[in-house]
Amino acid sequence: MIPDDLSNFENDITELVEKLKKTFNSQKARWFHHEQTDTLYVEISGLEAMSDDIIADKAGPVLDELDLDFEEIVLLPYS
Repeated sequence: MIPDDLSNFENDITELVEKLKKTFNSQKARWFHHEQTDTLYVEISGLEAMSDDIIADKAGPVLDELDLDFEEIVLLPYS
């Protein structure tokens, strides 16, 4: 990726993470992109107190409007 593309890519991910933080009323979140598998890992504080069904119900609308193309997006409790 050229620098501008990389910067735009990171900004798009940061925007997604901010939307997820707001969705889950979270104070902390961070992300990691595993390039080899094209997987985006997003750690969000507070997820540990929620069931997988609740997480999927809340995150679904945010992820459905996503313009980024990943093989997989994994939401994890913030550690």
